[in-house]
Amino acid sequence: MEFRRATRIVAAALFASAAGIAFAQANYPTRAVRIVVPSSPGGGTDILSRLLTPGLSERLGQTVVVDNRPGAGSIIGNDIVAKAAPDGYTLLMGISTLAILPSMHKKLPYDAMRDLAPVSQAIAAPNILVVHPSLPVKTVKELIAFAKKHPGELNYASAGLGTNPHLSMELFLSMAHIKMVHVAYKGLGPALVDLLAGQVVVATSTMLAGLPHVKSGRLRALGTTGAKRSSVLPNLPTVAEAGVPGYEAVQWYGLFAPAKTPKEIIAKLHGAMVAVLQSPAIKSKLAADGAEPVGNTPEEFARFLRSETDKWGKVVRTAGIKPL
Repeated sequence: MEFRRATRIVAAALFASAAGIAFAQANYPTRAVRIVVPSSPGGGTDILSRLLTPGLSERLGQTVVVDNRPGAGSIIGNDIVAKAAPDGYTLLMGISTLAILPSMHKKLPYDAMRDLAPVSQAIAAPNILVVHPSLPVKTVKELIAFAKKHPGELNYASAGLGTNPHLSMELFLSMAHIKMVHVAYKGLGPALVDLLAGQVVVATSTMLAGLPHVKSGRLRALGTTGAKRSSVLPNLPTVAEAGVPGYEAVQWYGLFAPAKTPKEIIAKLHGAMVAVLQSPAIKSKLAADGAEPVGNTPEEFARFLRSETDKWGKVVRTAGIKPL
């Protein structure tokens, strides 16, 4: 008798627990949602997150807040979300570096493929391949020809070792079969300062940071790094069009949840993100900055992350970069 009673109590407790979980998932969210931004305030990831959060708040029916957790090249913020409770209340605005880090470090405190659940890629934004006007080249083909005549004499700036601008250039060099000297800076800002001064002569820059200098004539744009031309610079060819067929390297941003977050919550977050990205106001703002909304499915985003990780791993190995 006592055994039967204990069994009924356990069964009732399990039923109540399951019912409570189902209720929480069906009514998600019931409190504020936090989006961890793994970089400092004022950067591209922070700006994008703050642009999207009002719309996400409206569609989810709860406040969505940005929590900046910079450090270790975004590893700290990524790790916070990877280890967070899988309840949908702690999310990550991941950046393209997420696919680069596994090749740049011998060991990470998390495994992005295992510990993060993709929700949707938010945007893709090409960089611009730019040169200092003192360099006597006006096209990608001329830059390649000049570099082949002067192997190892040209230098290029990046926002730091293992960043998207760094590996975007390494991909370009390997596909164009040329050599340049890498000069790493602590961020894109310092890199552009020296590029404008002619201390370095080549770089890939984000559209937002580089476009004003291109328009002023202080830098010369040779091509954009996306698969198709940018709406901001429709007359500027892509690097692939201009001399390196198949080249593509974009900055991307996307929303992630901790692994094992219920599919119902992932679906609700995905729907909210896609709705925000499709709004005319957001589309207009992104287009002005040279970015394009994506809004793919969690499955598509997972495949994209895997392909990006494989792609940049090959670039790191080809460049002979030793993991930290």
